[in-house]
Amino acid sequence: MSDSSPRRLPRGRYALSREEVERIQRTRLCTAMAEAMTEKGYVGTSVEDVLKRAVVSRQSFYQVFDSKLDCFMTAFTGAGDLLMRRVLESVGVDETSGEPRLEGGPLERFERAITAYLDVLATELPFARLFLVEVYAAGPEAIRRRSDVQVTLTAALADLLEVKDDAGRFTCQVIISSVSAMVTPLVAAGDVNGLRAVGPPMIAHVRRLWESGTFGTPQPTPST
Repeated sequence: MSDSSPRRLPRGRYALSREEVERIQRTRLCTAMAEAMTEKGYVGTSVEDVLKRAVVSRQSFYQVFDSKLDCFMTAFTGAGDLLMRRVLESVGVDETSGEPRLEGGPLERFERAITAYLDVLATELPFARLFLVEVYAAGPEAIRRRSDVQVTLTAALADLLEVKDDAGRFTCQVIISSVSAMVTPLVAAGDVNGLRAVGPPMIAHVRRLWESGTFGTPQPTPST
């Protein structure tokens, strides 16, 4: 989610619209928030820290956000959207409806999805830290939003695996919670190799669960 916008916004006849300026500033400020928290944590990061990194005035900040928490929550939402987009892209997304086409067998889809998830955590460490670590310092609303994302990820995994019954969905919930618990300390440590190393054993574990019938009725191993 790096900001590729120029440091100075154009003026004169090529000036951007107010909406476009605010969009660029919002993106820049969210990126600055994530980067500042990598060094100082949520509690230690001030609005001034964000302004210095974003090269945005205090007045402009408060035209876009109500508070530091408001900026954090916008960045958190962006990080969650990025994760979901990368995961959906990995399994194939219908360009018209935006719905996954569910290309390949269930286990093949899971392998691509978990690999994409871990890859985006490794390549977007500041936002991964914001999403997985600093969210717990941001207060009850942020933690509630994090729980909502867990529910969404669980439902997405159930859809990828075509799981229908309650037992299978509970297994999906356990997998999502386990992956989160494993990757959070790795993100906090900035361990990129460790993040990517989570994938193979998790894929193998889910395959064993699938073959044992833990997702519901015993499942044959699909050919890949």
